[in-house]
Amino acid sequence: MIPRRAHLIEVRRRLTSAPVVGIVGPRQVGKTTLAAQVAHAVRGEVHRFDLEDSRDLDRLADPMAALEPLRGIVILDEVQRRPEIFPTLRVLADRPRRPARFLVLGSASPRLLHQSSESLAGRIIYHELAGLSLGEVGPSHLDRLWLRGGFPRSFLSRSDLQSTEWRRGLVRSYLERDLPILGSPAAPETLRRFWTMLAHAHGGIWNASELARSLGVSDKTVRGYLDFLASTYMVRILPPWHENLGKRQVKSPKVYFRDPGLLHFLSGIQSMRDLLAHPHCGASWEGFALEQVIRCLGAAAEECHFWATHTGVEIDFLFVRGKKRIGFEFKRSPSPGFTASMRAALSDLGLSWLFVVHPGSRRYPLGKRVEAVPLKNLAVSL
Repeated sequence: MIPRRAHLIEVRRRLTSAPVVGIVGPRQVGKTTLAAQVAHAVRGEVHRFDLEDSRDLDRLADPMAALEPLRGIVILDEVQRRPEIFPTLRVLADRPRRPARFLVLGSASPRLLHQSSESLAGRIIYHELAGLSLGEVGPSHLDRLWLRGGFPRSFLSRSDLQSTEWRRGLVRSYLERDLPILGSPAAPETLRRFWTMLAHAHGGIWNASELARSLGVSDKTVRGYLDFLASTYMVRILPPWHENLGKRQVKSPKVYFRDPGLLHFLSGIQSMRDLLAHPHCGASWEGFALEQVIRCLGAAAEECHFWATHTGVEIDFLFVRGKKRIGFEFKRSPSPGFTASMRAALSDLGLSWLFVVHPGSRRYPLGKRVEAVPLKNLAVSL
């Protein structure tokens, strides 16, 4: 098991400041394991309910009667299966002296768990748990993480073939069981077709009309499919940044798979040899590097953008926090150079720094406020 100490520390910290903490993220990413580590680390009583276990569901037939007497930490796993519990949690969270704190685990985003947001406004803090990061597995495992993705069982499989088979089962389970529970907007087969088509559009500008024609549905319907997959942490919708620059700027978002292992499975890629020979290898590496940078920065969704003009000037990733603007370019070349596009973006956007992230091993300056940094050393480079 790979320790995820930073997440453990953060969840424990949030439990000291809020009566309810929600750990959200995809299934099989390690939420239950993290909750068990939290339980082991805290003093006092710990009570756990697994809402996929019929016995625990029976115990929660009357949520108030089951939860009110409990003290210490109360863990509710797969809480999206019983959203009617949230009003009860609101009442219990408002008790004086807070005799119990609640750790709720959900395989959907806060937007899909809208009842928690409505019932627990001001009482719940969310912590997103994504797949394993490069900082957690170490730079020596970069290629394995890129190929297999960050789902722990996929990454830790004994072989690439076993990893592929595990992801095959995960996709089937998501489509046939999990997504319908979360309110999937389409039949499993339709959503699988859309998901597969999206794999071929990974890293590109979102084009609803093209996908809608292929599926025989409206643009609005296909955008609903995209929003749903984004809400379940399967894809990232990266919005464009706009400036009043007197230039025509791209206004449609880019779409990336958040886990490269799922992208590769849906693209028919099973080995590093397959990946390096695939026409979308560059786009795959760009999305992988993007996610690692976002994790390294601890960037919130509203801080993440890309920027492009219709004349071809572009920055792959623009991080905006307050007055700070940092640009990132992702180049799958061991020794990238400084381009005219980078120079224009640096000037037009007033970037405080521009990093060119590459798969090599050497860090070196490319110009004033421009530096090439290797992805494998990213954690100590920023």
